[in-house]
Amino acid sequence: MYKSKVIAGIEIGTSKISVLLGEIVEGCSLNIIGLGQSSSKGVLKGDIVDFHDASDCVHAAILTAEEQAGVKIDGVYLAVSGSDIEGFPSEASVNVTSRDRRVSMEEINQVSTMAKGRDLAEDRAVIHHLRRPYRLDNRSVEKPLNLEGDRLEASYWTIHGNARKIGDAIHIINGFNLHVDDVVLSALAAGSVVASDEEKTNGCLVVDIGQGATDYAVYQDGNCVMAGSMPIGGDHISNDLSIGLRMRLSQAESLKHRYGTAVLEHKNKTEKVWLNNDFEIGDRPIPLWSIEKIVELRMSEIFEVVQKKLGTYGRRERLSGGVILSGGGANLIRSDNCAELVFGVPARIGENGTMASGELRESQYSVVLGLLKYGLQYQSKVGSEGQPAGIIGKLKGLFN
Repeated sequence: MYKSKVIAGIEIGTSKISVLLGEIVEGCSLNIIGLGQSSSKGVLKGDIVDFHDASDCVHAAILTAEEQAGVKIDGVYLAVSGSDIEGFPSEASVNVTSRDRRVSMEEINQVSTMAKGRDLAEDRAVIHHLRRPYRLDNRSVEKPLNLEGDRLEASYWTIHGNARKIGDAIHIINGFNLHVDDVVLSALAAGSVVASDEEKTNGCLVVDIGQGATDYAVYQDGNCVMAGSMPIGGDHISNDLSIGLRMRLSQAESLKHRYGTAVLEHKNKTEKVWLNNDFEIGDRPIPLWSIEKIVELRMSEIFEVVQKKLGTYGRRERLSGGVILSGGGANLIRSDNCAELVFGVPARIGENGTMASGELRESQYSVVLGLLKYGLQYQSKVGSEGQPAGIIGKLKGLFN
């Protein structure tokens, strides 16, 4: 009999910790059975800056999820994000040596290993190797085995991060006597849920906007070919409002949710709204135009920075499937319209309907849902010596 396994998708965000539990049944289906959340402390721009505070918040969310589900967690899939995540392209090529010029599995493995073999600094660790299509005699092929040609090329987009910072997040989970099976870039987790197969085939961009960081992933011909993270998010909008309109950060956050829109709607500069809306001492009128303009400028900048990082992958002709937004920042009014103006292609707010119902359909749960989907597909993936593949194997020594 196949023993069911309970896995958790955990996102340690700047403003909120989310823990979603799923039960894998018979190794092929997933039932969502519990959700735990807590406010976040000790996390800044996706990075853990206070280990004790962050641990308390994560552990509170885990306890809530386990109590709701009435089970214990068997394994964890952890989202990573933040200022330290970087990526680069890596390529290699080999000559096809067989007499009939047919590509062998040995040559595929060789060129793949060479392309992924670039050394990193000691303090860096690979998070993902995203394989782009192979090229055989300069033509793109997805499966080169047994095809005829002379030269085979492999290309990857390698995502890496600071080993110690990622290790801190893993150590928090380990401190609750749980095991992290793998770590996943937030945008990849979200993209697996909000982007359709058709959109990924046509070429699309997923942008996950959190409070402290924004993550992005580009899909071409059905595969993710580039992804990354940057330390700009919803907190920056609130900070801009706080400085520009001279108010407390909490007041700015409230104004953003009440009146913020990513594309300017009110042209009349004389129209005003009340700061606290309670008409008590300290309440004062604020120009609505100023609020909207500040929000629009920052949201446009977020998308423009992403577009610049994408290079040629950000061109309209390569994004026929459009832009899909996820994360809490996607809930800002007209965020999709702002993305359309910057990228010049259709944009929409991502939906989680194919995996979830009720509250979980909202875009801020795309990452944790994607982590469970990742866990369902890759839970049995292990390294050659029986240890989890990828970054977990490298970081294992940090916790001994």
